[in-house]
Amino acid sequence: MSLAPVRVLITGAAGQIGYSLIPLVASGEMLGPNQPVILHLLDIPRAIEGLKGVVMEIDDCAYPLVHGVVATVDIEEGFQDVDVAVLLGGFPRLQGMTRADLLQKNKDIFFAQGEAIGKHASADCKVLVVANPANTNCIIAYNSMLAAGGKVPPENFTAMMRLDYNRARNQVAKKVGCRVTQVKNIVIWGNHSATQYPDVTHATVEEEGKAGAVKAALGEGGDQWLADYFVPTVQGRGAAVIAQRGKSSAASAANAAKDHVRDWMCGTPEGQHVSMGVISDGNSYGVPKDIVFSFPVTCVKGKWTIVQGLELTDTAKEALKVNAEKLQEEKTVAMGGN
Repeated sequence: MSLAPVRVLITGAAGQIGYSLIPLVASGEMLGPNQPVILHLLDIPRAIEGLKGVVMEIDDCAYPLVHGVVATVDIEEGFQDVDVAVLLGGFPRLQGMTRADLLQKNKDIFFAQGEAIGKHASADCKVLVVANPANTNCIIAYNSMLAAGGKVPPENFTAMMRLDYNRARNQVAKKVGCRVTQVKNIVIWGNHSATQYPDVTHATVEEEGKAGAVKAALGEGGDQWLADYFVPTVQGRGAAVIAQRGKSSAASAANAAKDHVRDWMCGTPEGQHVSMGVISDGNSYGVPKDIVFSFPVTCVKGKWTIVQGLELTDTAKEALKVNAEKLQEEKTVAMGGN
């Protein structure tokens, strides 16, 4: 029996990340090789000609899984009945911009998108916020959805930390000299910003069929490498990409969005956890409630669960505290503390 199509919304669909993400959705890499999709592609009016060109390319690819395309600049039409919403659309981070600058540029956009979710999307819509500052944009959208009378549960609103997680795994794999798939259970704690904390304390590397601790695999000088190179490299990677190519990460961000939704909807591999920004309920690792914070999670059939009981180093505890404070500050700026 054929599956019913899933309606997947991509905002900012004519932009760099959207252009890279659409093929990953349309080909089945995001939701599975047998899952049909109806693509909802939303962008701003001045991008309409580019959006039309994107639709032409989708047509020319003749994707078997694409059962329809809704391309629009109308927010109500774009969000109508969508099951998955990947929110790429926002003011892009430009070289020299601070997070405060970015927040001011984007908060109105996410108030509007949250309202549209509440009024038009499926009641079980899964939301992934990619546009930065992603964690705070996510809590803005969630609260705006509630204000609009929406019933989408808080666990359906997530922010993308997968790019940081992928970056961290790759840095360890390069240092150890293994494949990235052999590096498992790194944790990204906190905010998608320079204060995030990539943590390998409980991570493992599979070598010769056996799993060993990342710290052991790093060998002598490993702690120094982690402190002096690994942590600042992962924290500053986004800014480094902008400095190098003059634009923010696109292909890697699209790939991370695909990974995030795939694991969320299809499940994380047995014995592995990934990192997702989720709305804290105040019951995990001392993080206060009602901020979007990155935790280690496992996923089964569209439901995520925070991995509990991981022992935190003193450095990690301090990093979690700093990230929580920064996220509360951002939320206050955006929403007046609500």
